[in-house]
Amino acid sequence: MGFLIVIMLGTILLYLPISTTSGNTTSLIDAFFTATSATCVTGLTVYTTYDHFTIFGQIVILILIQIGGLGFMTIITMFFIFMGKKITIKERMVIQESLNQTSMDGIISLVKKILIGTLIIEGTGAVLLTIRFLFDGYGFVKSVYMGVFHSVSAFCNAGFDIIGPSSLIPYKTDLVINVVIMLLIIIGGLGFTVWFDTIKVLKLRNKEENKNRRGFACTVRKMTLHSRVVLTVTAILIVFGAVLFFVFEHNNPKTLGDLSYPGKILASFMQSVTTRTAGFAAIDQAGMTYASKFLTIILMFIGGSPAGTAGGIKTSTIGVLIVAVISIIKGKQKLNLFDRSINFSTLQKALTIFFIYLFLIVSVTMVLTFTESSLGFEFIDIMFEAGSALGTVGLTTGVTPSLSWIGKILISFLMYMGRVGPVTIAVSLTKQIYKNKEAFELPEEKIIVG
Repeated sequence: MGFLIVIMLGTILLYLPISTTSGNTTSLIDAFFTATSATCVTGLTVYTTYDHFTIFGQIVILILIQIGGLGFMTIITMFFIFMGKKITIKERMVIQESLNQTSMDGIISLVKKILIGTLIIEGTGAVLLTIRFLFDGYGFVKSVYMGVFHSVSAFCNAGFDIIGPSSLIPYKTDLVINVVIMLLIIIGGLGFTVWFDTIKVLKLRNKEENKNRRGFACTVRKMTLHSRVVLTVTAILIVFGAVLFFVFEHNNPKTLGDLSYPGKILASFMQSVTTRTAGFAAIDQAGMTYASKFLTIILMFIGGSPAGTAGGIKTSTIGVLIVAVISIIKGKQKLNLFDRSINFSTLQKALTIFFIYLFLIVSVTMVLTFTESSLGFEFIDIMFEAGSALGTVGLTTGVTPSLSWIGKILISFLMYMGRVGPVTIAVSLTKQIYKNKEAFELPEEKIIVG
Protein backbone atom coordinates (compact mmCIF):
# COMPACT_ATOMS: atom_id res chain seq x y z
CA MET A 1 0.00 0.00 0.00
CA GLY A 2 2.88 2.33 0.75
CA PHE A 3 4.37 1.80 -2.70
CA LEU A 4 0.94 2.30 -4.31
CA ILE A 5 0.49 5.64 -2.52
CA VAL A 6 3.94 6.81 -3.64
CA ILE A 7 3.19 5.75 -7.23
CA MET A 8 -0.13 7.63 -7.24
CA LEU A 9 1.45 10.80 -5.83
CA GLY A 10 4.22 10.53 -8.42
CA THR A 11 1.64 10.08 -11.18
CA ILE A 12 -0.15 13.28 -10.15
CA LEU A 13 3.10 15.30 -10.05
CA LEU A 14 4.35 13.97 -13.40
CA TYR A 15 0.93 14.66 -14.93
CA LEU A 16 1.25 18.39 -14.19
CA PRO A 17 2.30 20.67 -17.11
CA ILE A 18 5.23 21.93 -15.01
CA SER A 19 6.80 18.47 -15.29
CA THR A 20 7.14 18.49 -19.10
CA THR A 21 9.40 20.61 -21.30
CA SER A 22 6.60 21.24 -23.78
CA GLY A 23 4.31 22.64 -21.09
CA ASN A 24 1.60 20.19 -22.06
CA THR A 25 0.42 17.44 -19.74
CA THR A 26 1.78 13.94 -20.16
CA SER A 27 -1.04 11.47 -20.72
CA LEU A 28 -2.28 9.94 -17.47
CA ILE A 29 -1.28 6.41 -18.48
CA ASP A 30 2.26 7.57 -19.39
CA ALA A 31 2.60 9.53 -16.13
CA PHE A 32 1.45 6.43 -14.22
CA PHE A 33 3.86 4.21 -16.18
CA THR A 34 6.82 6.55 -15.48
CA ALA A 35 5.93 6.92 -11.79
CA THR A 36 5.66 3.13 -11.44
CA SER A 37 8.98 2.63 -13.23
CA ALA A 38 10.73 5.17 -10.98
CA THR A 39 9.21 3.97 -7.69
CA CYS A 40 9.89 0.34 -8.60
CA VAL A 41 13.45 1.38 -9.61
CA THR A 42 13.06 -0.14 -13.07
CA GLY A 43 13.99 2.48 -15.68
CA LEU A 44 11.58 1.63 -18.50
CA THR A 45 10.36 4.89 -20.01
CA VAL A 46 7.91 5.88 -22.71
CA TYR A 47 9.77 9.18 -23.17
CA THR A 48 13.42 10.14 -22.85
CA THR A 49 13.82 11.55 -19.34
CA TYR A 50 16.22 14.29 -20.48
CA ASP A 51 14.10 15.56 -23.38
CA HIS A 52 10.56 15.15 -22.08
CA PHE A 53 10.74 16.14 -18.40
CA THR A 54 11.74 19.48 -16.91
CA ILE A 55 14.08 19.83 -13.94
CA PHE A 56 10.98 19.63 -11.73
CA GLY A 57 9.86 16.40 -13.40
CA GLN A 58 13.35 14.93 -13.20
CA ILE A 59 13.61 15.75 -9.48
CA VAL A 60 10.22 14.08 -8.89
CA ILE A 61 11.57 10.98 -10.68
CA LEU A 62 14.79 11.13 -8.61
CA ILE A 63 12.82 11.29 -5.33
CA LEU A 64 10.65 8.36 -6.42
CA ILE A 65 13.82 6.40 -7.26
CA GLN A 66 15.32 7.09 -3.83
CA ILE A 67 12.13 6.07 -2.02
CA GLY A 68 11.79 2.95 -4.15
CA GLY A 69 15.44 2.00 -3.77
CA LEU A 70 15.63 2.28 0.01
CA GLY A 71 12.12 0.94 0.53
CA PHE A 72 8.96 2.60 1.78
CA MET A 73 9.36 1.47 5.39
CA THR A 74 12.98 2.66 5.56
CA ILE A 75 11.91 6.15 4.44
CA ILE A 76 9.00 6.20 6.91
CA THR A 77 11.33 5.12 9.72
CA MET A 78 13.71 7.93 8.79
CA PHE A 79 10.90 10.48 9.19
CA PHE A 80 9.86 8.92 12.51
CA ILE A 81 13.45 9.24 13.76
CA PHE A 82 13.75 12.87 12.64
CA MET A 83 10.40 13.76 14.27
CA GLY A 84 11.32 11.94 17.47
CA LYS A 85 8.29 9.67 17.20
CA LYS A 86 8.35 6.46 19.18
CA ILE A 87 8.44 3.40 16.94
CA THR A 88 6.11 0.69 18.22
CA ILE A 89 6.70 -3.07 18.29
CA LYS A 90 4.23 -3.52 15.42
CA GLU A 91 6.08 -0.96 13.30
CA ARG A 92 9.40 -2.61 14.13
CA MET A 93 8.00 -5.95 12.95
CA VAL A 94 6.97 -4.40 9.62
CA ILE A 95 10.43 -2.82 9.24
CA GLN A 96 11.99 -6.21 10.03
CA GLU A 97 9.97 -7.90 7.29
CA SER A 98 10.63 -5.14 4.75
CA LEU A 99 14.40 -5.51 5.28
CA ASN A 100 14.29 -9.33 5.29
CA GLN A 101 15.79 -9.52 8.78
CA THR A 102 15.42 -12.54 11.06
CA SER A 103 15.28 -10.52 14.29
CA MET A 104 13.98 -7.17 15.58
CA ASP A 105 17.09 -6.68 17.71
CA GLY A 106 18.82 -3.46 16.65
CA ILE A 107 16.42 -2.93 13.73
CA ILE A 108 16.24 0.87 14.20
CA SER A 109 20.02 1.05 14.50
CA LEU A 110 20.22 -0.93 11.24
CA VAL A 111 17.95 1.59 9.49
CA LYS A 112 20.20 4.44 10.66
CA LYS A 113 23.27 2.61 9.34
CA ILE A 114 21.52 2.01 6.00
CA LEU A 115 20.74 5.71 5.64
CA ILE A 116 24.28 6.77 6.56
CA GLY A 117 25.81 4.12 4.29
CA THR A 118 23.56 5.16 1.41
CA LEU A 119 24.51 8.82 1.85
CA ILE A 120 28.23 8.00 1.87
CA ILE A 121 28.11 5.69 -1.17
CA GLU A 122 25.82 7.88 -3.27
CA GLY A 123 27.81 10.97 -2.25
CA THR A 124 31.12 9.38 -3.26
CA GLY A 125 29.67 8.26 -6.59
CA ALA A 126 28.20 11.72 -7.20
CA VAL A 127 31.57 13.40 -6.60
CA LEU A 128 33.43 11.07 -8.97
CA LEU A 129 30.80 11.40 -11.70
CA THR A 130 30.66 15.17 -11.26
CA ILE A 131 34.41 15.44 -11.81
CA ARG A 132 34.10 13.30 -14.95
CA PHE A 133 31.20 15.33 -16.38
CA LEU A 134 33.13 18.55 -15.75
CA PHE A 135 35.72 17.36 -18.28
CA ASP A 136 32.93 17.18 -20.88
CA GLY A 137 32.24 20.88 -20.47
CA TYR A 138 28.80 20.64 -18.86
CA GLY A 139 29.54 23.40 -16.37
CA PHE A 140 29.76 23.06 -12.59
CA VAL A 141 26.04 23.19 -11.68
CA LYS A 142 25.00 20.87 -14.53
CA SER A 143 27.84 18.47 -13.74
CA VAL A 144 26.86 18.30 -10.05
CA TYR A 145 23.22 17.70 -10.98
CA MET A 146 24.15 14.96 -13.46
CA GLY A 147 26.55 13.41 -10.97
CA VAL A 148 23.93 13.25 -8.21
CA PHE A 149 21.16 12.00 -10.52
CA HIS A 150 23.19 9.17 -12.03
CA SER A 151 24.78 8.18 -8.71
CA VAL A 152 21.36 7.80 -7.04
CA SER A 153 19.93 6.05 -10.11
CA ALA A 154 22.86 3.60 -10.28
CA PHE A 155 22.97 2.83 -6.55
CA CYS A 156 19.20 2.25 -6.47
CA ASN A 157 19.55 0.05 -9.57
CA ALA A 158 17.02 2.27 -11.37
CA GLY A 159 18.61 2.84 -14.79
CA PHE A 160 17.14 6.31 -15.38
CA ASP A 161 19.57 8.72 -17.03
CA ILE A 162 19.56 12.32 -18.22
CA ILE A 163 22.32 11.98 -20.81
CA GLY A 164 20.10 11.53 -23.86
CA PRO A 165 18.19 8.97 -25.93
CA SER A 166 21.20 6.63 -26.14
CA SER A 167 21.66 6.21 -22.38
CA LEU A 168 25.32 5.34 -21.62
CA ILE A 169 26.16 4.21 -25.17
CA PRO A 170 28.21 7.40 -25.83
CA TYR A 171 30.33 6.42 -22.80
CA LYS A 172 30.61 2.70 -23.52
CA THR A 173 34.43 2.86 -23.58
CA ASP A 174 34.80 5.46 -20.82
CA LEU A 175 36.64 3.79 -17.93
CA VAL A 176 35.61 6.23 -15.18
CA ILE A 177 31.89 6.36 -16.00
CA ASN A 178 31.60 2.60 -16.44
CA VAL A 179 33.61 1.59 -13.37
CA VAL A 180 31.84 4.06 -11.04
CA ILE A 181 28.38 3.09 -12.35
CA MET A 182 29.20 -0.64 -12.10
CA LEU A 183 30.46 -0.32 -8.51
CA LEU A 184 27.36 1.62 -7.47
CA ILE A 185 25.11 -1.01 -9.08
CA ILE A 186 26.96 -3.91 -7.44
CA ILE A 187 27.09 -2.32 -3.97
CA GLY A 188 23.41 -1.38 -4.09
CA GLY A 189 22.49 -4.82 -5.40
CA LEU A 190 24.43 -6.80 -2.77
CA GLY A 191 21.99 -5.87 -0.04
CA PHE A 192 22.38 -4.00 3.23
CA THR A 193 22.76 -7.23 5.22
CA VAL A 194 25.87 -8.19 3.24
CA TRP A 195 27.33 -4.70 3.66
CA PHE A 196 27.34 -4.77 7.43
CA ASP A 197 28.34 -8.41 7.69
CA THR A 198 31.36 -7.71 5.49
CA ILE A 199 32.31 -4.62 7.50
CA LYS A 200 31.94 -6.55 10.78
CA VAL A 201 34.15 -9.39 9.57
CA LEU A 202 36.81 -7.00 8.25
CA LYS A 203 36.88 -5.29 11.64
CA LEU A 204 37.30 -8.65 13.36
CA ARG A 205 40.20 -9.45 11.06
CA ASN A 206 42.03 -6.36 12.28
CA LYS A 207 41.68 -7.29 15.92
CA GLU A 208 44.56 -8.77 17.84
CA GLU A 209 42.86 -12.14 18.26
CA ASN A 210 42.72 -12.69 14.50
CA LYS A 211 46.28 -11.69 13.63
CA ASN A 212 47.57 -15.23 13.85
CA ARG A 213 44.83 -16.73 11.70
CA ARG A 214 45.20 -17.87 8.12
CA GLY A 215 44.49 -14.64 6.30
CA PHE A 216 41.70 -14.13 3.80
CA ALA A 217 40.22 -17.65 3.88
CA CYS A 218 39.63 -17.40 7.61
CA THR A 219 38.03 -13.97 7.19
CA VAL A 220 35.60 -15.31 4.59
CA ARG A 221 34.66 -18.25 6.84
CA LYS A 222 33.58 -15.82 9.54
CA MET A 223 30.90 -14.37 7.27
CA THR A 224 27.32 -15.57 7.53
CA LEU A 225 26.21 -18.23 5.08
CA HIS A 226 23.89 -15.70 3.42
CA SER A 227 26.74 -13.27 2.70
CA ARG A 228 29.00 -15.99 1.36
CA VAL A 229 26.28 -17.29 -0.99
CA VAL A 230 25.42 -13.78 -2.21
CA LEU A 231 29.04 -12.78 -2.85
CA THR A 232 29.88 -16.08 -4.54
CA VAL A 233 26.84 -16.14 -6.85
CA THR A 234 27.24 -12.43 -7.65
CA ALA A 235 30.88 -12.87 -8.66
CA ILE A 236 30.10 -15.94 -10.78
CA LEU A 237 27.22 -14.23 -12.59
CA ILE A 238 29.23 -11.07 -13.32
CA VAL A 239 32.29 -12.90 -14.65
CA PHE A 240 30.51 -15.61 -16.64
CA GLY A 241 27.98 -13.09 -17.92
CA ALA A 242 30.77 -10.85 -19.19
CA VAL A 243 32.59 -13.77 -20.81
CA LEU A 244 29.46 -14.95 -22.63
CA PHE A 245 28.53 -11.42 -23.77
CA PHE A 246 32.06 -11.03 -25.13
CA VAL A 247 31.81 -14.34 -27.00
CA PHE A 248 28.35 -13.59 -28.41
CA GLU A 249 28.97 -9.95 -29.37
CA HIS A 250 32.67 -9.40 -30.07
CA ASN A 251 32.17 -9.56 -33.85
CA ASN A 252 28.72 -7.93 -33.92
CA PRO A 253 29.07 -4.53 -35.68
CA LYS A 254 25.87 -3.29 -33.99
CA THR A 255 27.31 -3.69 -30.48
CA LEU A 256 30.98 -4.52 -29.79
CA GLY A 257 32.34 -5.16 -33.26
CA ASP A 258 33.91 -1.72 -33.82
CA LEU A 259 35.55 -1.48 -30.37
CA SER A 260 39.12 -2.28 -29.35
CA TYR A 261 39.63 -5.38 -27.22
CA PRO A 262 39.88 -3.37 -23.97
CA GLY A 263 36.67 -1.58 -24.98
CA LYS A 264 34.94 -4.87 -25.73
CA ILE A 265 35.93 -6.28 -22.33
CA LEU A 266 34.75 -3.14 -20.51
CA ALA A 267 31.42 -3.06 -22.38
CA SER A 268 30.92 -6.80 -21.77
CA PHE A 269 31.35 -6.36 -18.03
CA MET A 270 29.05 -3.33 -18.05
CA GLN A 271 26.36 -5.31 -19.87
CA SER A 272 26.76 -8.20 -17.42
CA VAL A 273 26.43 -5.89 -14.40
CA THR A 274 23.63 -3.68 -15.73
CA THR A 275 21.39 -6.67 -16.54
CA ARG A 276 21.34 -7.42 -12.80
CA THR A 277 18.39 -4.99 -12.35
CA ALA A 278 20.19 -1.70 -13.15
CA GLY A 279 19.13 -1.00 -16.74
CA PHE A 280 21.79 1.39 -18.03
CA ALA A 281 22.21 0.59 -21.72
CA ALA A 282 25.92 0.62 -22.59
CA ILE A 283 25.34 -1.10 -25.94
CA ASP A 284 22.40 -1.21 -28.35
CA GLN A 285 20.05 -3.80 -26.83
CA ALA A 286 18.04 -4.18 -30.04
CA GLY A 287 21.21 -4.91 -32.02
CA MET A 288 22.33 -7.81 -29.84
CA THR A 289 22.32 -11.38 -31.06
CA TYR A 290 19.53 -13.77 -29.98
CA ALA A 291 22.00 -15.52 -27.69
CA SER A 292 22.82 -12.26 -25.86
CA LYS A 293 19.15 -11.30 -25.57
CA PHE A 294 18.31 -14.67 -24.06
CA LEU A 295 21.30 -14.46 -21.70
CA THR A 296 20.12 -10.99 -20.66
CA ILE A 297 16.64 -12.36 -19.87
CA ILE A 298 18.18 -15.06 -17.66
CA LEU A 299 20.35 -12.56 -15.77
CA MET A 300 17.41 -10.16 -15.38
CA PHE A 301 15.32 -13.01 -14.02
CA ILE A 302 17.94 -13.80 -11.35
CA GLY A 303 18.58 -10.15 -10.45
CA GLY A 304 20.44 -8.94 -7.38
CA SER A 305 20.34 -9.86 -3.68
CA PRO A 306 17.80 -9.59 -0.84
CA ALA A 307 17.49 -6.54 1.45
CA GLY A 308 18.99 -4.25 -1.19
CA THR A 309 17.95 -2.08 -4.10
CA ALA A 310 17.83 -4.87 -6.70
CA GLY A 311 14.98 -6.98 -8.08
CA GLY A 312 14.71 -10.47 -9.57
CA ILE A 313 14.36 -13.77 -7.75
CA LYS A 314 17.69 -12.91 -6.05
CA THR A 315 21.14 -14.50 -6.04
CA SER A 316 20.54 -16.35 -2.77
CA THR A 317 17.39 -17.95 -4.20
CA ILE A 318 19.17 -19.32 -7.27
CA GLY A 319 22.05 -20.39 -5.02
CA VAL A 320 19.74 -22.48 -2.81
CA LEU A 321 18.07 -24.06 -5.86
CA ILE A 322 21.43 -25.00 -7.41
CA VAL A 323 22.57 -26.55 -4.13
CA ALA A 324 19.30 -28.53 -3.96
CA VAL A 325 19.78 -29.88 -7.50
CA ILE A 326 23.40 -30.86 -6.80
CA SER A 327 22.38 -32.56 -3.53
CA ILE A 328 19.69 -34.62 -5.32
CA ILE A 329 22.15 -35.63 -8.04
CA LYS A 330 24.63 -36.75 -5.38
CA GLY A 331 21.89 -38.62 -3.51
CA LYS A 332 22.16 -36.50 -0.37
CA GLN A 333 19.25 -35.90 1.99
CA LYS A 334 20.55 -32.59 3.40
CA LEU A 335 21.35 -29.31 1.67
CA ASN A 336 24.91 -28.52 2.71
CA LEU A 337 26.96 -25.51 1.64
CA PHE A 338 30.17 -23.99 3.05
CA ASP A 339 30.12 -26.41 6.00
CA ARG A 340 26.60 -25.35 6.91
CA SER A 341 23.16 -26.93 6.48
CA ILE A 342 20.23 -25.15 4.78
CA ASN A 343 16.82 -25.91 6.27
CA PHE A 344 13.93 -27.25 4.19
CA SER A 345 11.74 -24.17 4.70
CA THR A 346 14.36 -22.04 2.90
CA LEU A 347 14.18 -24.39 -0.09
CA GLN A 348 10.36 -24.19 -0.03
CA LYS A 349 10.50 -20.40 -0.11
CA ALA A 350 13.09 -20.43 -2.92
CA LEU A 351 10.94 -22.76 -5.02
CA THR A 352 7.85 -20.63 -4.36
CA ILE A 353 9.61 -17.43 -5.44
CA PHE A 354 11.06 -19.12 -8.53
CA PHE A 355 7.76 -20.51 -9.78
CA ILE A 356 5.72 -17.37 -9.05
CA TYR A 357 8.23 -15.29 -11.01
CA LEU A 358 8.30 -17.89 -13.79
CA PHE A 359 4.49 -17.93 -13.95
CA LEU A 360 4.32 -14.13 -14.09
CA ILE A 361 6.88 -13.72 -16.86
CA VAL A 362 5.44 -16.55 -18.98
CA SER A 363 1.79 -15.53 -18.58
CA VAL A 364 2.34 -11.80 -19.20
CA THR A 365 4.61 -12.53 -22.17
CA MET A 366 1.87 -14.69 -23.64
CA VAL A 367 -0.72 -11.92 -23.23
CA LEU A 368 1.65 -9.28 -24.63
CA THR A 369 2.32 -11.35 -27.77
CA PHE A 370 -1.43 -11.06 -28.40
CA THR A 371 -2.11 -7.44 -27.36
CA GLU A 372 1.06 -6.06 -28.97
CA SER A 373 1.03 -8.24 -32.10
CA SER A 374 0.50 -5.20 -34.35
CA LEU A 375 3.87 -3.72 -33.29
CA GLY A 376 5.79 -6.28 -35.33
CA PHE A 377 8.30 -7.13 -32.59
CA GLU A 378 9.68 -10.65 -32.31
CA PHE A 379 8.85 -12.99 -29.43
CA ILE A 380 12.32 -12.60 -27.88
CA ASP A 381 11.83 -8.82 -27.68
CA ILE A 382 8.43 -9.17 -25.98
CA MET A 383 9.84 -11.62 -23.43
CA PHE A 384 12.84 -9.31 -23.00
CA GLU A 385 10.45 -6.46 -22.10
CA ALA A 386 8.49 -8.60 -19.64
CA GLY A 387 11.68 -9.91 -18.03
CA SER A 388 13.06 -6.39 -17.76
CA ALA A 389 9.90 -5.19 -16.01
CA LEU A 390 9.59 -8.11 -13.58
CA GLY A 391 13.30 -7.97 -12.76
CA THR A 392 12.99 -4.16 -12.31
CA VAL A 393 15.85 -3.76 -14.78
CA GLY A 394 14.79 -1.16 -17.34
CA LEU A 395 16.57 -2.43 -20.45
CA THR A 396 14.51 -2.54 -23.63
CA THR A 397 14.98 -3.45 -27.26
CA GLY A 398 12.69 -0.60 -28.27
CA VAL A 399 9.31 -2.05 -27.28
CA THR A 400 8.46 0.36 -24.43
CA PRO A 401 7.59 3.56 -26.39
CA SER A 402 5.30 1.59 -28.73
CA LEU A 403 3.28 -0.25 -26.07
CA SER A 404 -0.51 0.02 -26.17
CA TRP A 405 -2.34 1.18 -23.02
CA ILE A 406 -3.01 -2.49 -22.18
CA GLY A 407 0.68 -3.27 -22.61
CA LYS A 408 1.67 -0.34 -20.37
CA ILE A 409 -0.69 -1.53 -17.62
CA LEU A 410 0.67 -5.09 -17.86
CA ILE A 411 4.27 -3.91 -17.75
CA SER A 412 3.44 -1.57 -14.83
CA PHE A 413 1.90 -4.54 -13.02
CA LEU A 414 5.09 -6.56 -13.54
CA MET A 415 7.28 -3.68 -12.31
CA TYR A 416 5.16 -3.37 -9.16
CA MET A 417 5.21 -7.12 -8.53
CA GLY A 418 8.93 -7.26 -9.15
CA ARG A 419 9.67 -4.53 -6.59
CA VAL A 420 7.18 -5.41 -3.85
CA GLY A 421 7.63 -9.14 -4.37
CA PRO A 422 5.09 -11.75 -5.43
CA VAL A 423 5.43 -13.62 -2.14
CA THR A 424 4.54 -10.45 -0.19
CA ILE A 425 1.43 -10.01 -2.35
CA ALA A 426 0.44 -13.67 -2.03
CA VAL A 427 0.81 -13.67 1.75
CA SER A 428 -1.09 -10.38 2.13
CA LEU A 429 -4.06 -11.72 0.14
CA THR A 430 -4.37 -15.13 1.77
CA LYS A 431 -4.97 -16.42 5.26
CA GLN A 432 -2.06 -17.26 7.50
CA ILE A 433 -1.89 -20.90 6.57
CA TYR A 434 1.14 -21.51 8.70
CA LYS A 435 -0.09 -19.61 11.75
CA ASN A 436 -0.25 -22.84 13.72
CA LYS A 437 1.49 -26.09 13.06
CA GLU A 438 -0.75 -28.97 12.01
CA ALA A 439 -1.70 -31.20 14.91
CA PHE A 440 -1.40 -34.30 12.74
CA GLU A 441 0.32 -35.63 9.64
CA LEU A 442 -1.42 -37.33 6.73
CA PRO A 443 -0.18 -40.69 5.44
CA GLU A 444 2.63 -40.41 2.94
CA GLU A 445 2.34 -41.71 -0.64
CA LYS A 446 4.75 -41.54 -3.55
CA ILE A 447 4.27 -39.68 -6.87
CA ILE A 448 6.29 -40.72 -9.92
CA VAL A 449 8.14 -37.71 -11.40
CA GLY A 450 10.59 -37.36 -14.26
